[in-house]
Amino acid sequence: MERCNLKGSDTKGTEGRRVFYKKLNSVFHFVIPALISFIFLSCDKQPIIEIADTVSGKIYGRQILNGTDEFAVEFIHSVNNSAVREIYKAEGKKIKSAAVRFYSFGAGMQTELEDGLTMTRDGDAYIISGFNRTFTELNYIVGTVSDHLLIIGDDYISLRDLCGKNAHVTLRIK
Repeated sequence: MERCNLKGSDTKGTEGRRVFYKKLNSVFHFVIPALISFIFLSCDKQPIIEIADTVSGKIYGRQILNGTDEFAVEFIHSVNNSAVREIYKAEGKKIKSAAVRFYSFGAGMQTELEDGLTMTRDGDAYIISGFNRTFTELNYIVGTVSDHLLIIGDDYISLRDLCGKNAHVTLRIK
């Protein structure tokens, strides 16, 4: 049997490999960074809610608003024991109060309408809208008896499961 020396015997194959690796190298140096930049720039346009510990700054999670600028926080009011949903809109890095939805009046609930606010009904719920307040962050103390829910579209995120009971939580737009 005759031995074949493959090393250097096929100059066309060697040249083809050089061309292939040269093209592959340019893909890694130009196309991949461009693709990564595109992905980051695309994500940057979508608002992201960051959930952090107010005291330590520990990040519990980040949630993309997925094509919407609206989100809500819902909890059971400690005095009137009914659900309250605070609705917000992301405006750049700011959070604008959009509306509040609740089912019962009581201590700590809006009883008089300030200029520019309107109250409507949706079944048993009252909705106050027209707020013109913006915040750089929202602070909550997660309930020990009942949960606080971060609502984004159809997704309900339990802040108690994510952060723990009685956690001091800050929400901000990134």
